[in-house]
Amino acid sequence: MKQYKISRRSFLLGLGAVSSAALLAACGSSDRRTPDSSEPASSAASSAAASEIAAEPFLSADEFPVTDGSTACIPLIAQIMADTTGMDLETAQTCVQTHTTAGAWENLSLYGDYDGGTKLIIAYEAPESVKAEMASQGGPVEQKPIGRDALVFIVNEDNPVKSLTQQQLRDIYSGKITNWKDVGGNDHEIVAFQRGENSGSQTLFQKLLIQGGELMDAPSELTPTEMGYLVDSIAEYNNTANAIGFSVYYYIDQMYSKPGLRLLAVDGVTPSNETIASQSYPLCNEFYAAVRQDSAAGTPERQVYDWLSTDAGRSCIEKSGYVAVTG
Repeated sequence: MKQYKISRRSFLLGLGAVSSAALLAACGSSDRRTPDSSEPASSAASSAAASEIAAEPFLSADEFPVTDGSTACIPLIAQIMADTTGMDLETAQTCVQTHTTAGAWENLSLYGDYDGGTKLIIAYEAPESVKAEMASQGGPVEQKPIGRDALVFIVNEDNPVKSLTQQQLRDIYSGKITNWKDVGGNDHEIVAFQRGENSGSQTLFQKLLIQGGELMDAPSELTPTEMGYLVDSIAEYNNTANAIGFSVYYYIDQMYSKPGLRLLAVDGVTPSNETIASQSYPLCNEFYAAVRQDSAAGTPERQVYDWLSTDAGRSCIEKSGYVAVTG
């Protein structure tokens, strides 16, 4: 996650069935809206910019595929559900259940061929260990990039350092630079937080920054299992400004913004939707929609997957606050 042995496959199948039942119960038909409903538009639609394309639902709430994904994609999954079913966004937000980046890819590839299994995921790149597991044990998946996010670095707002180069960041995380004074800051030890090996942000960190280079081992107290705890820890570590950590831009900017923190510029470029869209910020990476390759044409998951590449799908991604890309 021996007297009676239960396989991981059996356990996750049971978990998937419970999750599916809970999802359908939370998203009952009484809450969904049909395309020709005379009820007021959802709060997301009423606040949409004039350039956004009005959502035209094509599924009922009961038809929406069982969907999993990365933590940072939860708001987007809810918006997709609202736009494709006509459900109120606030109701859709209560329906979303995810099992982290690694778990989402496993649930799709290894267990998505069962009734009640995951049929669609919206997720960041899978860790290498999960890719290997999928290749050896799972069913093949079809994936495409639908949006772009970025790996960002977070410090306490009292830290005078405003920007670091990629090489300085590598040297900090390899243990070559251990004091903030060596990068223009105060004479304080650098406390560098990481994430767990199979987290989506750790995968991006190793891919985009470390790139197979040296990486110091971090003690367990500096490798929180949840992104929110990492953000809290950086803000509160010993009531000083010597901690640094990382996340993905969308999560820290819109999902878990914490007073007392600041994003660092990297190579002199501050992360923002604009610099991520132009890729002038140097640590950008795409996130994906994925279905199993054997998902038949006309199935709900295939319909949503294809819809995400339309103008309406890209509008959905952008009004959720993400940067959309052409798949």
